[in-house]
Amino acid sequence: MKGPEPDDGWFWTGAISDDGYGRFWVKRDAGQQSVRPQRYAIELATGQVLAASTPLLHSCDIPICVHADADLQPSHVVPGTHPENMLDRFQRGRYRNRYTLRLGVLPRPVRVQRSLDLRAVILDHGWHPELISAALLGVEFSHPRLF
Repeated sequence: MKGPEPDDGWFWTGAISDDGYGRFWVKRDAGQQSVRPQRYAIELATGQVLAASTPLLHSCDIPICVHADADLQPSHVVPGTHPENMLDRFQRGRYRNRYTLRLGVLPRPVRVQRSLDLRAVILDHGWHPELISAALLGVEFSHPRLF
């Protein structure tokens, strides 16, 4: 589902794996291969197949967003390097281990559930900004908000 504004996300509504990201199968020269939709989207947009070792940097931090553009400026996913990916995840607060704990890092089951909830909202209601926001925040739509 593609949002109406140029900066909006494009959300994958297919299968979601146990890490909260989309996943599907494609036929390649070596047979069938499991692919993340955002990787496939950037390959379609740029016309180049990414090396398996090339990470994608995700500017919106929504695991099921596949907003990819050949012009990398508006794209929500862009190819990067491993050091760039590690720096990006640390700066965005998506990193924790036994030595560091960053507030705001979602445990894997929570990230998966939010992806499933977001997909359900989109499939049930289409592009509905208030419901999408509630799903991304992990709250009920009827939950009172300050703003």
